[in-house]
Amino acid sequence: MRELRMGTAEAKFADMIWDNEPVSSGDLAKLANQAFEWKKTTAFTVLKRLCERGLFQNQNGTVTSLLSREAFYARHSELYVEETFGGSLPAFLAAFGTRKKLTDKEVDEVQKIIDSMRG
Repeated sequence: MRELRMGTAEAKFADMIWDNEPVSSGDLAKLANQAFEWKKTTAFTVLKRLCERGLFQNQNGTVTSLLSREAFYARHSELYVEETFGGSLPAFLAAFGTRKKLTDKEVDEVQKIIDSMRG
């Protein structure tokens, strides 16, 4: 996977693929036209870029993912923390917590995640 960064339009298009896969490239172009008013060539250009990045494949006109949405966003998050906070998840959480107060429910959810990682 060469490049994990996506622009907003690419991310919405990728979500469309994940939501509809397997999907024919023709149907995908129609969906992109309905959702974004893209021409067929635009949809195919964006699809080609996402395929070159190793996220999707287009075999015989059928588009499927090579990487799940969850795996993509997990890896994307890891890279963000690595690049921005030197790989320190506590530094990320501290920075996040200075701007947004977590609810008790959110704190409980984070604690459950932490507890499951100790195992």
